[in-house]
Formats: sequence, structure tokens, C-alpha cells
Amino acid sequence: MKWIETSIMARRGVARGAVGSTHRLTEERQGTFRYVYGPYADPVLRIRPGDIVEAETLDAFGGVIKTEQDLPSKVLNMPFVNPQCGPIAVEGAEKGDVLAVHILSILPRGPQPCGTTALIPEFGGLVATSSTAMLNAPLPERVKKMEVTTAGVKFSDRVTLPYEPFIGTLGVSPEIEAVSSLQPDYWGGNMDLPDVAPGAVVYFPVQHKDAYLYLGDCHGRQGDGELCGVAVEMNATATVQVDLIKGWSIPGVRLETADFIMSIGSARPMEDAARMAYRDLIRWLVADYGFEESEAYFLCTQAGRVRVGNMVDPKYTLGASMLKTYIA
Repeated sequence: MKWIETSIMARRGVARGAVGSTHRLTEERQGTFRYVYGPYADPVLRIRPGDIVEAETLDAFGGVIKTEQDLPSKVLNMPFVNPQCGPIAVEGAEKGDVLAVHILSILPRGPQPCGTTALIPEFGGLVATSSTAMLNAPLPERVKKMEVTTAGVKFSDRVTLPYEPFIGTLGVSPEIEAVSSLQPDYWGGNMDLPDVAPGAVVYFPVQHKDAYLYLGDCHGRQGDGELCGVAVEMNATATVQVDLIKGWSIPGVRLETADFIMSIGSARPMEDAARMAYRDLIRWLVADYGFEESEAYFLCTQAGRVRVGNMVDPKYTLGASMLKTYIA
């Protein structure tokens, strides 16, 4: 038996794991890519629980950095970065439900070298930014292009890194706000969390009728923290199956894999993101796994794990997880 057959999505979802129709969301069908998460754009697709979406996503730069000579400060039109596919309307989704997104695959597309990373003035984890203002001059701007295939990421002639793709920005519409696709929060958004990867199911609290799913900003890989602010950005084809869970109220984003469950928090400072994630994980253990609160607190102290998504965006993202072997 595949683990997904015992997942929360399969056990509690409207589709119960059944596969519905497949929808291809090409660049042409998307038309205008979105730079905010919100309820005010018309849906580009309408799907049912159980349906599969194959989405052609653009990299965080919208594909305009084609060579190492294309410096971000010269070719980007800020704040129009991190373009998103969507919104995708999910039939039957209402506020108070949970949208489940099972990531099936992420494949690089476009001519090689299709991976891009960069040093951008006043952006990154070890430099002065607009919110941590310093008098020192920015680092020299630089672009690095890399070949990205399923066989690996060619970082240099010396180093080839494993291909470990994930969706950097994934989530649902807030109820009334229109928020930048660079921002993560309870709706998901730009979490840049490497666990949002093929095989995982990500759970989002629905805030708006039809949920309005957005996705984009796929990465070939990323180290914890996305330190310089830019991962291995790439155009991709991301394939996901979407389901809907009624009667399950969650305060923010949760994630499940074959091996662990994870609660995700986004905030500044970083310790607040960790507190948010661990608090929700403890409450999840109490509500769904039969633990008493102090016992769950003890267990997270001794066996909890923290994954750093990004430490560069308007809010930082951390995931607190627990192995399923301890809670089965």
C-alpha cells in the first residue's frame, strides 16, 4: 500500500483519493500571471476535488534573466516578481474547509541553463536590507546560471548538486486582502520551504469561496534559509492533485509526508515563526493523535524537528515536524 492511501487527504477528502479530470494550465491559458494572492481576480480554471492540474510556472524573475549579464536591477520591474499561476477555483470550497494539495511532480522546462540564482542589492540573509538598514554599501550584483535536469543541478564544473525540486510559493486567497506573492502567512504564499516537494500533501485553511489556489516560484533546490534570497529559480511544469476536506479547521498551513507531519509558521522574528509552528504542532497532536497537551509539549521538546524555509522575505517561514513513528 502506498502511504498516500492512508494520508489525511485520502481518509478525509471529498474525493477520498480518487483521481478526477486532468487540466493543463499552460502559459497561454494563464495569460496574465498574478503578483498578489487575493479574491479579486477571475479564476483561470475551475476544478473539482480529486482533479489534477499541470501548471506551467515561470521562475521568480518571470524568465527575464536569460544570461549572467542580465542584472536584476536592470531587467526586473519591482515589485512585479514571483509570478503566480491562478487563481484556480475549487468547486465546493468554503471558508472553514481545508484545501489539500498533493504535489505529484516538478520538472524543469525551457532551454538550458534554466536555473538562475543572483545577488540582488539590499536583499538576502547576510546583507543590509530596507528593513534592517545599514550604512555599508550593497554587495556587488551578480547572476549565476546553472543547468538543471532531473539528474542534478550543475552548480559548477566542480560541484553537481542533487535535484530536489519544490514549489516555493503555494497557497490560497485570503478572505479580503490582496497580498504580495513575496509574502508568506497563514494562507501559505512565499514560504520557500523545501518540504513542499513531490510526494508531500500541503493543507491550507480556506478563507474564500472556491479557495482560489495559486502556485509558482518553483526551485530546482535550495539550502535551509534561502540564504542569499534566491534559490535555484527555474521555469517548471508543476503537477498537483487537489482535494477538499470538510469539517477540519486549521489555523495555518500544515504538511504531511510518508514520514512526518509538519506545522508551518511565518513571522518575524524567526523565533516567533518557530513558536507559531510548534504551538500548532502541539495542538494538532492533542486534537488528532490523542496526546495530552503537556505530554505533546514534552514530546516536541525531545523529538521535534525544525526546518527553515526562508529567512529573507517580509516574514520568515519555519516548519516544526514530528515523525509518524512516534505518534502512530
